[in-house]
Amino acid sequence: QVQLVQSGGGLVQAGDSLRISCATSGRTFSTYAMGWFRQAPGKEREFVGAVTWNGGRRYYADAVKGRFTIARDSIKNIMYLQMNSLKPEDTAVYYCAADGRVRVPEPPRGENEYGYWGQGTQVTVSS
Repeated sequence: QVQLVQSGGGLVQAGDSLRISCATSGRTFSTYAMGWFRQAPGKEREFVGAVTWNGGRRYYADAVKGRFTIARDSIKNIMYLQMNSLKPEDTAVYYCAADGRVRVPEPPRGENEYGYWGQGTQVTVSS
């Protein structure tokens, strides 16, 4: 059984930085691709970024490329989303997700391909 518990988030001003975390339980975390998604008020949940099971490759949505960075610590079983140069349009509930399939070569970008989800973390960026 894999559980994802998120922490971090909060209210920041435009231009600030913030890091949110996703702690996982379960011995198979290190074999799963991981992703971040977000959902703004009144909008559908969207892909933010993803990382392969071994951390070798990362992919980002165009809207966050160059500002957000995903990192994973397979010893501590934690994944991070470092968000820099935040904008008001980054305001959303952020979710981490684990693929659930062992060692897939490409992390999926569709939310339906992820089997495990965190509880969500609110990030609010004021202008």
